[in-house]
Amino acid sequence: MTGKDETKGPAIERGFSVLGLGEIAIRCSDLAAMTAFYRDVIGLEMLADRGGLIFFRLPNGVAGHTAILALFDEGRNPERPAPDGQRSTLHHLALTVTPEGQQAACRWFDAQGVEWRAEEFAWIGWRGIFVTDPEGNRVELVAAGGDGGNA
Repeated sequence: MTGKDETKGPAIERGFSVLGLGEIAIRCSDLAAMTAFYRDVIGLEMLADRGGLIFFRLPNGVAGHTAILALFDEGRNPERPAPDGQRSTLHHLALTVTPEGQQAACRWFDAQGVEWRAEEFAWIGWRGIFVTDPEGNRVELVAAGGDGGNA
């Protein structure tokens, strides 16, 4: 409990709030070495190997969404390169919301003139709503079984 009055403030105005970390995704120049490090040295449980995309389970997912660390082979997806000038290896940051929170977020983004896109990840049952922060980083609002594109 934070001691804050959750019945007032920006979360009520937006109609959604972030519930927890959904995913951290890192671009990797040596995917095999990174996979071995996070699996063998750090001890994370591998959730999936999707051919250039490695997913590790992180504890404490919320709202039915498994929190994960994702490793992306930087050469796997050339149509989605890092924004020009970006030196970070961050591919994107995912924050967990509920499916209803995704719908509210889409309405909020529309009202604020913020461009967004939805993507369905049927293989694991997630839906992501993507926006871009002022520095060009992708931020995803992810929900298990979400329906964010139908706001």
